[in-house]
Amino acid sequence: MLRHRNEFPVEGELPGFDGGTAWLNTAPLTRADLRGRVVLISFGTYTCINWIRSLPYVRAWAEKYADKGLAVIGVQTPEFEFEGDLDNVDRAIKDKDVRYPVVVDNDYAVWRAFDNHYWPALYFVDARSRIRHHHFGEGEYEESEMVLQMLLREAGVDVEQGLVRIEPHGVEAAADWASLGSPETYLGYERAVGFASPGGVVPDESHVYSAPAELPRNHWALSGDWAIGQVPVVLNEPGGSIWYQFHSRDLHLVMGPPVGRPPVRFKVRLDGGPPGRARGVDIDESGNGTADYQRMYQLIRQPSQIGGRLFEIEFLDSGVETFVFTFG
Repeated sequence: MLRHRNEFPVEGELPGFDGGTAWLNTAPLTRADLRGRVVLISFGTYTCINWIRSLPYVRAWAEKYADKGLAVIGVQTPEFEFEGDLDNVDRAIKDKDVRYPVVVDNDYAVWRAFDNHYWPALYFVDARSRIRHHHFGEGEYEESEMVLQMLLREAGVDVEQGLVRIEPHGVEAAADWASLGSPETYLGYERAVGFASPGGVVPDESHVYSAPAELPRNHWALSGDWAIGQVPVVLNEPGGSIWYQFHSRDLHLVMGPPVGRPPVRFKVRLDGGPPGRARGVDIDESGNGTADYQRMYQLIRQPSQIGGRLFEIEFLDSGVETFVFTFG
């Protein structure tokens, strides 16, 4: 149940967007432009699975309350360097049907102004430009929408009680938390855990790796000629593979060719064979796919009887950069 409005004290003033590096879907906006409107600030970065799964609700609120005066502002603050490339960001928000204004925050100026620390993060601003509520991470969508309704009513807008009813699908569907047994796994040596190729990491150098005969749960390995960098892991020659022993419904990999490089073809195997009905949205039932730019690719979605599986992705072309596995 939503708390009484008196339990939503002022948390601070809307700091504005000074230092944003670009705006998409709008001309630049200022605090003065938003004065008198209820505002929802949505921090995210376009490869973050948690942000992606929260997006359907933010998108629905932006549409439902547009004629009530709600302003939704997205803040794209990159985790990885490629998420600051304007062409990548513009393509990603179009792919995800984000129509509300988005400020690109490559220098973390807006992030610091809000003292934010999370993707996703929501900040709820009343018509007097005061922050009245915040929410970090996924979930609590009903309460978040009721806060928006409360702030709109405070501003004198007639708002009905009903909440949005949506069923996110594809990569935006909620995680299967009951079966989720694998953690977010970074591949670059700065944050890598669970690497199981014999001999370990050879940092920042071309090296031919091999996969062990067996992988423990939540461990991964390389085979082929790779360079493990601080953040990305880069394939030097065609035919290299990444292996992961995982336990979850969904498996995703943030990867792709660098800006200006050609697409990279790949093939996914599950327990040594084609994924079939367990394919993710970015491959076919035989496991074939193409990475055309750097983003998050959904490679596996198990349809039922979720269990531990051995995942392999083999790249048929060189040059791919790989960053992090996420699960759902």
